[in-house]
Amino acid sequence: MKKTFIAAAFATFFAAQAIAAPQTYAVDSSHTFPRFSYDHMGLSKQILSFKKTTGTVVLDKEAKNANVDITIDMTSVNTGFDVFDGHIQGADFLDTAKFPTATFKSTKVIFDGDKPVSIEGDLTIKGVTKPVTLTITSFFNGPHPMMKKDAIGANASAVISRTAFNAGHFAPGVGDEVTLDIALEAVVE
Repeated sequence: MKKTFIAAAFATFFAAQAIAAPQTYAVDSSHTFPRFSYDHMGLSKQILSFKKTTGTVVLDKEAKNANVDITIDMTSVNTGFDVFDGHIQGADFLDTAKFPTATFKSTKVIFDGDKPVSIEGDLTIKGVTKPVTLTITSFFNGPHPMMKKDAIGANASAVISRTAFNAGHFAPGVGDEVTLDIALEAVVE
């Protein structure tokens, strides 16, 4: 009887460990869109996006820890106008011929209870890496309504300086301050 109890206790302990293991989520590129906006010579706030984003999010709910590793295809910039897409990809701005991708790699994720509220990490654009803190404005973790797999969804934002990333042509006439607004969805692998 005592051996059965000990075996059951070990089985329960190891089963709990398996449940508490970190989960890896693959970014759903069809529902993940980094957007950025800036002041255009005082005339309007321009809002642009990128159409191709890949990466992973590792979430450990029990430890309240996460790791975010994202790659943005900078050649997928979408201004809504093909000629302007090419202009933004030029050497004065994103220089996608030399730097076709941008990356964000988290260094720390801050939780409030069970939900992450901010992500500190390193953003690399045009070969320049700077620390950036993304503020999470919404977060979901649970079954995906259609795929029936565990999923996460989040919205996050930050403000960066484009001159800090060597992309400051026409500043300050064209605003140096750029607001990043990221919509992310990812599904367990």
